[in-house]
Amino acid sequence: MKRLNYLFVAFCLITLTSKSQQVRIETEVGDILVELYPEKAPKTVSNFLRYVDGGFYNGGSFYRTVRPGNEVRKDAPIEVIQAGVHPWKERNSFPPIPLERTNATGLSHVAGAISMARTSPDSATSSFFICVGDYPSLDFGGKRHVDGQGFAVFGKVLEGMEVVKRIHVMRAEGQALMPPVRILSIERVSHR
Repeated sequence: MKRLNYLFVAFCLITLTSKSQQVRIETEVGDILVELYPEKAPKTVSNFLRYVDGGFYNGGSFYRTVRPGNEVRKDAPIEVIQAGVHPWKERNSFPPIPLERTNATGLSHVAGAISMARTSPDSATSSFFICVGDYPSLDFGGKRHVDGQGFAVFGKVLEGMEVVKRIHVMRAEGQALMPPVRILSIERVSHR
């Protein structure tokens, strides 16, 4: 009987840890369904979900778009949209997290990848971006960041890339979306 209990517990742990998490990003221009990869980027997913569960992104926005017409880095061009928490909630944000590098996670900045924004290694808090195309320059060893450490991919868009692309081409001054696209909510969704 004891052996059966251990087997049951082991089965439950494998089942729980092997399932991905999903979140729905509801914006004023449409929804984006994202699958998160807690088994590959556990610290980054856990951090992101703290902000989701705390309602920090509700009322936040997609505020930045990087595209060929406003790209300042000609040596490593990318096309992304970037979002963050509600400005009033930002002062209550959590401490920065360690950078989960793509060479360790096995993830890559492909079209639809969701990744954490950062300035230096181990500085990411709540801002994230979604890739419009494939950008290996954002991976570990890539040219996009001068330190070569890359950015932490932690999931991928399952549905709503048309919304990502719609936001990407909206009116901007430089890289600043004008006006920003409001995030109505980001919430966990149950699996089908």
